[in-house]
Amino acid sequence: MPLKIIEHNSKEYYQMIDLRDEILRKPLGLYFDPDELYREREDLLIGAFEEDKLIGCCLLTRTGAHTCRLRQMAVSSNLQKKGIGATLMNFAENVARDRGYQTMVMHARKTAVGFYQKFGYSISGNEFFEVTIPHYVMEKRLR
Repeated sequence: MPLKIIEHNSKEYYQMIDLRDEILRKPLGLYFDPDELYREREDLLIGAFEEDKLIGCCLLTRTGAHTCRLRQMAVSSNLQKKGIGATLMNFAENVARDRGYQTMVMHARKTAVGFYQKFGYSISGNEFFEVTIPHYVMEKRLR
């Protein structure tokens, strides 16, 4: 399963929008705002592929000199629980380290907290609501 950094506004980027929309937004009755997508041009866009088809993705957004935020982790629904998310996490952490980041943070959906804890992320703060559902801030020091 090839993993790679995706260029903003590329064919792969539009596949990424479609996957994130299907997995993360539509189930909540939400859709992407064009301004939100425009701001992603500064992010590191990561994709997992099966041939030319995007099957998983995530974004890394710079939040400080040595900190980035993992966002929009999504895996095709028919391929979840097959290790694609774990592979994406490992790749994203390696990319972040290579770019000089020392800490990764995220707003994790309450239902995904256990997944991220397996990778050494810990909750830092109280539950809050974002995009209509409960989340926790989680973080990990990258070594």
